[in-house]
Amino acid sequence: MTYIWIIVALFLAALAYVRFAPSDPAVWHVQPNVVADKDFGNGATRQVDVGADGLRRLAAVAADDPRTTTLAGSIQDGMITFVTRTRTIGFPDYTTAYQDGETLKILGRSRFGRKDFGVNAARLERWIAALAAY
Repeated sequence: MTYIWIIVALFLAALAYVRFAPSDPAVWHVQPNVVADKDFGNGATRQVDVGADGLRRLAAVAADDPRTTTLAGSIQDGMITFVTRTRTIGFPDYTTAYQDGETLKILGRSRFGRKDFGVNAARLERWIAALAAY
């Protein structure tokens, strides 16, 4: 019975770490190297021609997305990194958007794991589709 409690305690400690581990802007708020739309194991990249105000509009879209906060950056900086957490456990995903002239370059990636099951690509597509409303 003691082993079960140890396993439960370790599981809860792992969940707490995932939920409460600090996000270091020096690690996650880096200019994305986006040259094409691409999906990979734990993330995705997109580049979209949206005009000079694309970052401002994307920031408004992200602000309306549940469980999404700004980690670092600003519209004035030309680059913003957002953190979106899953509903139940709170797994963090990081989305960095960089305004490069008329083009918005976006990188979405997971912090934990090697596979995100398409979650970041789906979020990027949803945010890009919502840009028209802003």
